[in-house]
Amino acid sequence: MPTGRPAPPTHRTLADAATAQLHEAILAGDLAAGSALRLTDLAESLGMSMMPVREAIRRLESLGLVEVVPHKGAWVRELTLDDAHDTHEMRLLLEITAIERAAPRFTDRDTEKARAALDRHVSASQLGDQAAARQAHTDYHFAIYAAAGSRWLLRALEPVWQNSERYRFAGTRSPEAAAERHREHQAILAACMARDAVAAADALRVHIHNSRSRVIQKMTRLDDKDA
Repeated sequence: MPTGRPAPPTHRTLADAATAQLHEAILAGDLAAGSALRLTDLAESLGMSMMPVREAIRRLESLGLVEVVPHKGAWVRELTLDDAHDTHEMRLLLEITAIERAAPRFTDRDTEKARAALDRHVSASQLGDQAAARQAHTDYHFAIYAAAGSRWLLRALEPVWQNSERYRFAGTRSPEAAAERHREHQAILAACMARDAVAAADALRVHIHNSRSRVIQKMTRLDDKDA
């Protein structure tokens, strides 16, 4: 299951494989918000028994991506304006705390990891490989937050982050927006390299606020069209 660190080259169990595939399908929108998750259909499409698929759904529920109602079934959680606001507010609380702790501790090794992930993110985005871009984006941010030295902070952040990724890819995808995001990422990394906690927090705060604005703007436009 994605944890904000580089994914292993192979899956250790069928449940791991099922989780990774369903997780990617949800983030990519192939399993749309509100979609029913039927064990028999998913097991058949994944080519495995229902047991690992049931475990995968349980794991995705723990990340807040899936809703399970006993005796009724499971669904991909809906994307709503209220949840988008709440998700980004929690990102601000947790990620600002993480970067304020990480920046003064930032090392050359941390810089190498973050910069390599950022380069991979740019390359994958230019190639249109959204799955690789998502993983590289996660690796970039968590390479920075890992410097805070708190595994509990990273664990607390993970479900919020995973839910945020659904909204991020529901936002604006124009070349201008991509260029703006890249400038924001560079500003965050530059502040961490300077070990300036205040500047790093300010740059990250701008990044999260802009991310929320892009998401809300697109969701509002879609709501207006459906009205």
